[in-house]
Amino acid sequence: MTRMIERWFPCAEVSANSSAGWGSGSTEIGLFPWFAKRPVAQAKAAVICSLLPWPEDQEEQQRLQGLVREAMSGRYGAWQSLHDEIVKANPEGASVLDPFSGRGMIPLEAGRLGLEAHGVDYSPVAVLASTLLTDFPFRDWSHEPRLPFAEESDALYDDRPRLLVDVRATLDEVGRRWTAAMEDYYPRVNGKRPWGYLWAIAIPCQECCNRFPLVGSYALRGASQKRGRKGAPPVIDPGQSFYVEADPTTGTCATVVHEGAPRRTPTLTRARTAEGRTLPGKSAICPFCSHVHPLDVHRRLTDEGRATDMLLVVADHSEDFGKEYREPAHTEFAAVAAAPAALRERRGPSPFLSAVPDERIAPGNNNIIGPSIYGARTYGDFMCDRQTLAFVMLTQVIAEVADELTHQTGVSPDYARALSGYAGAVVARKLRRATRGCALDPKLNKIHDIYANQGSIVFSQDFFEVGIGTGPGSWASLCKSSLSTLANLMADIQGAPVSVSRGSATSLNLRDASITAVVTDPPYDEMLAYADSSDLIYAWLKRALYNTWPELVVTSDEYGCQEKQEEIIVKRVRGEAPNEHRTREHYDTKIAQAFSEMRRAVRDDGLVTIVFGSGDPEVWQRLLTAIEKADLVMTGSWPANTEAGSHQGKANIETTLTMTCRPKAPGRSPGRKGAVEAEIKAEIKRRYPDWERWGLAPADMLMAAAGPAMEVVGRYSEILDAKGEPVDIYTFLPLARAAVQEAMAVEINHQPLETFDARTRFALWWVTLYNRQVRGKSELRWQALAATLDLAAIRDLVPDADKGVRFIASRDFKGKITGDSTVIDIAIALAAASEDGLQAMGQVLAVAQHTADDTFLWAAIQFLADRLPDNDPDSVRFTRVLRNRAGVIGAAESIAASTYEDPQLELIDDNQLRLV
Repeated sequence: MTRMIERWFPCAEVSANSSAGWGSGSTEIGLFPWFAKRPVAQAKAAVICSLLPWPEDQEEQQRLQGLVREAMSGRYGAWQSLHDEIVKANPEGASVLDPFSGRGMIPLEAGRLGLEAHGVDYSPVAVLASTLLTDFPFRDWSHEPRLPFAEESDALYDDRPRLLVDVRATLDEVGRRWTAAMEDYYPRVNGKRPWGYLWAIAIPCQECCNRFPLVGSYALRGASQKRGRKGAPPVIDPGQSFYVEADPTTGTCATVVHEGAPRRTPTLTRARTAEGRTLPGKSAICPFCSHVHPLDVHRRLTDEGRATDMLLVVADHSEDFGKEYREPAHTEFAAVAAAPAALRERRGPSPFLSAVPDERIAPGNNNIIGPSIYGARTYGDFMCDRQTLAFVMLTQVIAEVADELTHQTGVSPDYARALSGYAGAVVARKLRRATRGCALDPKLNKIHDIYANQGSIVFSQDFFEVGIGTGPGSWASLCKSSLSTLANLMADIQGAPVSVSRGSATSLNLRDASITAVVTDPPYDEMLAYADSSDLIYAWLKRALYNTWPELVVTSDEYGCQEKQEEIIVKRVRGEAPNEHRTREHYDTKIAQAFSEMRRAVRDDGLVTIVFGSGDPEVWQRLLTAIEKADLVMTGSWPANTEAGSHQGKANIETTLTMTCRPKAPGRSPGRKGAVEAEIKAEIKRRYPDWERWGLAPADMLMAAAGPAMEVVGRYSEILDAKGEPVDIYTFLPLARAAVQEAMAVEINHQPLETFDARTRFALWWVTLYNRQVRGKSELRWQALAATLDLAAIRDLVPDADKGVRFIASRDFKGKITGDSTVIDIAIALAAASEDGLQAMGQVLAVAQHTADDTFLWAAIQFLADRLPDNDPDSVRFTRVLRNRAGVIGAAESIAASTYEDPQLELIDDNQLRLV
């Protein structure tokens, strides 16, 4: 049976719903911090299209397409009809597996449909995250005994989900106990409980030996004007800043908070040498003696453990300004001073766990774990002593409450796991804004996330500590948003729990041919180091959940962190990492093994659907090689813009592909390259009318062409060239793209595109696809491959722009026009010369030695004038050239005639001299 995803996919609906609303996944990701956000719209579409059939009858095709589009209108759109169609198409039962499940977005969508769904991940943190999202919310907990600290309800009938009510009660109880335990270390001042505290690390000056803090900004709150309440006049907020006042007589520093913008230069700033050369990075400048400590010096001092933490400013709540900053009180300095001794007195929760995480940071992790550059050796070194004490007490309170749930209230072990697990999720979220990497955001009165680009933990010399009160990053605030997320997820919930387990994708605990469809989003090469980036969360969760999630504590990692032996990534390292095994060879071997396991677990008539987000041709080649080694053949490939605008750094993928593969049929025979190429062109030509009818954009067709091309290739055991040598299947991908161009039969002002010279053909095709849009450099490589052109031959036509590439503007054209120039070069040169008048344009045509009325040249100019945006300067220039066509041709002919006449006169004069 042909499945829907092999012939059609709701690309437009996935793209439209991935950026906002139900399909973005923003609600789901709010429950637990994990990496590589996968929009649920894409996950849902991939699941349902992998399970629905693709009938031969066109009316039935349209009916099912309409059902899928309706299903993409909301979280439970067309639920019953969709469920019934999937069950009808799979009478033996429909099951879905994701062996790289992460936070569980893909199995969640199968579970929401009430289908058998399995999620597997190698990271225990990911397993916890996906269990909380995809399993516990779908269970019936009504039989569990009432919690002793649950709130009383006056309602005759309470229709709130039992899980939601008890999670709220558990989080409140944890908060009450933790606040009581930490009250002496976060004292009230003037009856107020502060929101938080600004700290900085302090180093000894290498000139005067006085210790001073490293502060990158003195701004605390920006100036603003707010509307007055209930008709009161506007509130003018001048903002607040501070500076560090150094007293050379005592060798001490103090902070001075004041209204308005900063008055002094911070101690951590750009500096210059005596010769005026700017030093790299930010230098630390001593406020006592102005001695400059370059980046390598103050980084070395910190790495050697010579830095200390210094409390600078306290943030209170303010009715007028939201937050109000002040100098710390004596009682607050005393509370800070008491924290180290209290921290030393804390004992670990078990003989195998210390109170403060002592799990070591692996060597070579400097580019992933920023604090390791600045002296952190373990995951317990990321905070000041008081903040560390607060997390020690918080995790111990959670473990204590979990013990009482299990042994005193009589709840089931699974319910204790659920309730403590959601408390652990809040701890994980709190960690994201609770280390020396969390800087204050003066504009928003919030604190920055420690994950700079989803995969790397940052370090900041000045950092913010949230207290035990309320405000962004506080326990109360995080609990409120977590409960809101859970309530949203459980509203009108339908479906069945997902079976979540920890395991390796290379060794699945499933029977052969037992799964209908594998749908997965595998790791992409070196994009994210999942385990290393989440080891901080893991270290603290072990201490909070050791008694209800004991599997978290068990690890064979030599540093006590998450196991990484079977992790399928390429690890980018900085510095020495002698035992690092996660190399490119490791990735290629393991991903092929994982695909082989998927092939083993899926039924012979089932599919393996892969969500893939790299445009790099080399990565594509390696992926296809792994798919081929697993005895799978790609049969569908569909693009969607799923993550535009997300802040993911290296992980930022704007367009992802949803590809599907089938197990290879047995008994295939070899094929010949020429014949296979002809088959691919014919198949894409056959599919093209459908793509056009469904509104697939030309650029999307290029990606969709990979499916039918690989399906054709998969009909053969191997492809042989004219010499009988095997051909790499990857070589057929550029051909598939070229076949789309051929099938489109693009005309340039009535001239077939293929009749233009190769360089011009490439440029006009690029503008057809992308106009002036910035595209990734990988797309340029793809287009060069499809055009069978050397990249260097067309690189000047699509130069670098905004971290990608873009079609050249005529003002930037540097080419020299000669008699050998191509049509596109002459057209761009004419546009550039149009600013200087007819003679300049005529000179270009004359030098090019083209027929002045060259049909191809003027067709290209007309196309570019029409195709480029109306407000594009080059659209104006090409239009100017067109409007003055007759004058340009006349000027060119005049110049050419003049050029011809001068040599002729010289020749006559020469002959006359000889006669004399």
